[in-house]
Amino acid sequence: MFQLKRSRLVNIFRLFATLIAVLVSATALADSTDWQRFAVPGTGTGVDIPRTIFTGQAELPDGGTGRRFYTGDRRANLTVQSVPNPGNDSPAAFLAKKHPPAGIMYKRVTPNFFVVSSIRNDRIWYDRCNRSEGYMNCVMINYPAAEKRRWDDVVTRISHSLTAAN
Repeated sequence: MFQLKRSRLVNIFRLFATLIAVLVSATALADSTDWQRFAVPGTGTGVDIPRTIFTGQAELPDGGTGRRFYTGDRRANLTVQSVPNPGNDSPAAFLAKKHPPAGIMYKRVTPNFFVVSSIRNDRIWYDRCNRSEGYMNCVMINYPAAEKRRWDDVVTRISHSLTAAN
């Protein structure tokens, strides 16, 4: 009987130790990261970029206003973009006009911003857009779903740091 209890205690201890290791490594990814402020030329939209994670960058493929950042192995990317909103649509109306894909797993819409997120092809996509006069200022992040816990703090900081100058 004592052996069974001892074995159970050892398993609980191992589970607890694993949980602590996962939490520490997830926090360490965000804490050990070199963050730098990026501003979209012309609109002043700003966001904190983890420069030690997103080491490459490129112009937007559609010639939009903003920039795309990549991890060195291109397994994840971040787009910062100011999208014209000439009708000054609410976040809900703007999102509806974009016809988001079915199956959104997380959706939050307020008078000032929207956030949508889901999984497609084993990758998490996360989009947040803040409303400002004449623009929706957005961050779009794509990363492997298997690395979700490692990305949680990074995505949260990027999302919460999004601001507009106008």
